[in-house]
Amino acid sequence: MKSSFRWYGDSDPVTLAQIRQIPGMSSIVSAVYDVAPGEVWPRESLRHIADQCAAHGLVFDVVESIPVTEDIKLGTGECQRHIENYCENIRRCAGAGVRCVTYNFMPVFDWTRTQLDRPAPDGSTSLVMYWDQLKGLDPLRDDIHLPGWDQSYSQEEVRQLIRAYSELGEEGLWRNIEAFLKQVIPVAEECGVVMALHPDDPPYPIFGLPRVVTCEANLDRYLSLVDSPANALCLCTGSLGCSSKNDIPALVRKYSAQKRIGFMHLRNVKILEDGSFEECGHWSQAGSLDMNAIVKALVDTGFEGWFRPDHGRMIWGETGKPGYGLYDRALGAAYLNGLIEANGGQIEG
Repeated sequence: MKSSFRWYGDSDPVTLAQIRQIPGMSSIVSAVYDVAPGEVWPRESLRHIADQCAAHGLVFDVVESIPVTEDIKLGTGECQRHIENYCENIRRCAGAGVRCVTYNFMPVFDWTRTQLDRPAPDGSTSLVMYWDQLKGLDPLRDDIHLPGWDQSYSQEEVRQLIRAYSELGEEGLWRNIEAFLKQVIPVAEECGVVMALHPDDPPYPIFGLPRVVTCEANLDRYLSLVDSPANALCLCTGSLGCSSKNDIPALVRKYSAQKRIGFMHLRNVKILEDGSFEECGHWSQAGSLDMNAIVKALVDTGFEGWFRPDHGRMIWGETGKPGYGLYDRALGAAYLNGLIEANGGQIEG
């Protein structure tokens, strides 16, 4: 398997020189961030990322993410033009050496948290979602600004989108997913690119919005819509692991054995009694997930895709993008290296 690290480009306070010093690190996960969703990424921008990575002994071979626009998800407006541009972006990414593209189908909000800097007893801070902080909130009535929400939308635009998704419903969303996959996956196959779907985060409805990438039955349904190795999962242990209903080691073992995982996001999460959750260190004992069992499932099934240490805490006084500092993610990478080696696996690099 291949060890990777997410990097947000020239503005990221974490540098490629620092990432290169993490043992076993070989791949960079990045994207073009200055182009509006639905538009085509310049080849020069992709080549710039690839050249920077190569100059530091790293490879830019994973994109996270090419955004799926609300028009595509809703099947409205400029849906078809956006899908055609999406296909062109896959071609251009492949031309720059990218072999895996991550994306999601979460309506309106990519992820939802109620706080980004919750202090822990050890002095670190992390992302959390507490249900008691959501009680009584109604985005159709209140002005709400939660972490993870696209701030480019006005409150009225958010309300319009929520109403549109309410009318669409889960089955309508499934129909639009199928239409998207049937156009995109053949292009990915031609380009030698694996499309890796990220699950909903958290994996249950928020404010009544339909969320369908949430559990084993729905993952099965998604993969069956276009039965191709190019139609795969970005299996995020922390996202699916927010629900105690999901047996994460079993899901990893199942889909890895089927060769339907393109990318692994490896992190731990602590589930609280009321279903709230706190992000935590990668160590198994820090949270609710058995990270060793998860890694063992990957090794046992011969996983050959990419993995990355996902969200980390902010520790040792570091400041920066919440969840994406250097120090705790580097600790996570080292911990995962140890689990892989102890279970008889190898990291390519």
